[in-house]
Amino acid sequence: MDSWFTVEQIDCNTFAISEYKHWEETHSYLLCGEERAVLIDTGLGISNIRKIVDTLTELPIMVITTHVHWDHIGGHKYFKFIAVHEAEKEWLSVKFPIPLQVVKHSLMCKPCNFPLDFNIDHYQIFQGVPQMLLYDGDSIDLGKRKLVVIHTPGHSPGHCCFYEADRKYLYSGDLIYSGCLDAFYPSTNPQEFWKSVRKIQSLEISRIFPGHHHLSIPVTIIDKIEGAFHSLSNKGKLKQGNGVFSYEDFQIHI
Repeated sequence: MDSWFTVEQIDCNTFAISEYKHWEETHSYLLCGEERAVLIDTGLGISNIRKIVDTLTELPIMVITTHVHWDHIGGHKYFKFIAVHEAEKEWLSVKFPIPLQVVKHSLMCKPCNFPLDFNIDHYQIFQGVPQMLLYDGDSIDLGKRKLVVIHTPGHSPGHCCFYEADRKYLYSGDLIYSGCLDAFYPSTNPQEFWKSVRKIQSLEISRIFPGHHHLSIPVTIIDKIEGAFHSLSNKGKLKQGNGVFSYEDFQIHI
């Protein structure tokens, strides 16, 4: 098995595929139903995630995207069926909003034991036409297993979380994780970010599966993040350019 990835089994048909060797520590998630499987995000694109997925299931694969940022679409090139939120269709198919050189710098900015066959000079940001567009409230049926699309803009215009009501799993992308939550880019919106956190507070959640860093995080972090945004808003600081604010389990960069 490719040593770049770490595979952790969540339950009998759910897997986390992680890239802990890179500072981004990205997570992709493979969910297997009876008729097909969903892969939530495809990571950095440093190594071939398809080879890992093929060892875990023989089901047809549908890739669904939390958001069209380089560290979540890197392995999209290995799959034929890709879905993104309609607000970010053109980011995938027309023009990615960040220059390639900026992405390469971010990819290489900290020491990393990259795979021997990885060459940064050959690295490209995936571009392609999605086979399906996602909208808030859509249901994705895997065969006796369903996911609901929750549009949660703020980190990006088309950011989505995916909620599995039967297991009370929330796949939270870059909305919720233990690390620095980014809402400082021109394409981000701190007010929308806060609104999206409030939106998922109404869900009954047993486990959160984030896009980065610690895989096991408490559900209570959602309320803590909402409280932090609320406090920043009350102080008139929920505006881009105000910097990084640190809390016990996370940071907010606006």
